[in-house]
Amino acid sequence: MVITQTPLRISLAGGGSDLEEFYRGGAGRVISTAIDKYVFVIVKERFDDKIVLNYSRKEIVDRVEEIQHELIREAMLKTGIVRGVEVSTLADIPSEGSGLGSSSSLVVGLLNAMYMYRGEQVTAERLASEACEIEIERCRRPIGKQDQYIAAFGGLRLMRFLANGSVTVEPVEMSARSLWQFGGNLMLFYTYRTRSSAEILTEQKNNTHQRRETLEAMLPLVDRVREALQAREFDEVGRAMHDGWMLKRRMASRISDPEIDEMYERALRAGALGGKIAGAGGGGFLLLYVPPVHQESVRTALSNLFELPFLPEPDGSKIIFNLRRYRVK
Repeated sequence: MVITQTPLRISLAGGGSDLEEFYRGGAGRVISTAIDKYVFVIVKERFDDKIVLNYSRKEIVDRVEEIQHELIREAMLKTGIVRGVEVSTLADIPSEGSGLGSSSSLVVGLLNAMYMYRGEQVTAERLASEACEIEIERCRRPIGKQDQYIAAFGGLRLMRFLANGSVTVEPVEMSARSLWQFGGNLMLFYTYRTRSSAEILTEQKNNTHQRRETLEAMLPLVDRVREALQAREFDEVGRAMHDGWMLKRRMASRISDPEIDEMYERALRAGALGGKIAGAGGGGFLLLYVPPVHQESVRTALSNLFELPFLPEPDGSKIIFNLRRYRVK
């Protein structure tokens, strides 16, 4: 039996520039942090040759090709596991539409668990690259690359997406104390709204050429956020997040709407300096930067929403249990 723990993430600046439609015409960059909310994957050998899957539903099949869950199916095909296995997945948050990168964290965690089940420990770079291959190439999902890389590497990272398709990952140098202090200024609220990120991202991808100037205007915010973090000028991060959200709202029609705008305005009036809808937009979680002195006021202003406490997570996907009693089939 192998169990992996893979973090979810929040993006602070640059989101959208990790889409191929953008970075093929010039490098994109994103600054994100993993958070202490996770996707867990359990891979266990069975006594027979059946394949059993446990997620929001249960599947029992004889062949990998019969699996309905496309991410699990493709991860098994990629790692060469074809029979006699039980795969279970658990998550700290809703698995669809959260905006916290849960699908990519799931794929990274699946690959990590399945390779270790076969006795192979692979690098974070390989996990991220192969997760991108599964989601973007094999499953044709209209997404970028930031989620897979931050899930694999963890920590607070600046990622660059180069025109040749390669990705570089740099740590943002901060002390652990500073990172935790910064994390204490962030708040997450669940909007109780779900949305199809695929539909929003498809529109955003189709708009990339005509809205390229908007995306290019977001890129300096990545450097602004990094410099503010390293200078411990955390309130400046909040203001940069606000500027980024004002730009992002232009990228697709359903990223925001009057209801979301009203939630955000309530938070600003209560003392938030900035924020955004996490991920593609349209619903899921509302991320806010709020100085501690105003956090209770923001909680009151958004009392109709569910707050999810969290902190930055220093580690990427990792094995938290590994017991091999039998020879893997």
